[in-house]
Amino acid sequence: MRILIAEDSALLREGLQRLLADEGHDVIAVGTAVELLHETDRVTPDLVIADVRMPPTHSTEGIDAALTLKARYPDLGVLVLSQYVEHRNAIELLASGIGAVGYLLKDRVANVEAFLTDIQRIAAGGTAFDPEVVRQLFAQQRRTDPLATLSSRETDVLQLLAQGLTNTGIAAQLSLSTSAVEKHVNSLFAKLRLDKSPTHSQRVRAILIYLEECTLTGIPPRPPDKRTT
Repeated sequence: MRILIAEDSALLREGLQRLLADEGHDVIAVGTAVELLHETDRVTPDLVIADVRMPPTHSTEGIDAALTLKARYPDLGVLVLSQYVEHRNAIELLASGIGAVGYLLKDRVANVEAFLTDIQRIAAGGTAFDPEVVRQLFAQQRRTDPLATLSSRETDVLQLLAQGLTNTGIAAQLSLSTSAVEKHVNSLFAKLRLDKSPTHSQRVRAILIYLEECTLTGIPPRPPDKRTT
């Protein structure tokens, strides 16, 4: 996999580059958002890993560049790896496109194997969100549990959506037909009031709601079983 890293900290940039190169990936590393945009156009990576705050102002250059790249290349995997949760643009990034996005906090990435799994999932079109990111993004909102309206099977489907599975993958996991999974997906979208939008993915918005509720309750989701419907 070809990976482009944009990180202004030389120590972290070189550490990530060595880690990923040791895993057999083709890695290019840059230190500014301008270089990130230029190199993405030049080499067409499978995955971009970008910091939020980068030179010259160290404000939102990194995540702004990530938004630009997702608009330009919707299928490009984009992982924001940062010390901060940038509220202004984080929701727009996570809810845009068709997936292939992630947002992880640097000081919470302690498990190398889990990190490597996350980047593989993002590059394949899935998602990886740090629960703390979700908690902070939605901490100001007061509302009832939106998942309470879902059936048990719809909850199973939503959990597997959050793991990055396609409808076909969910069907295989739950021993259902693909058409049955599509019906469950459309039903849970309706119950969560996620209307179709040309700019925001229903799947990613549903995943954000799911992860928020898991974070707020502190209760891990139960494993989906393979009963039929």
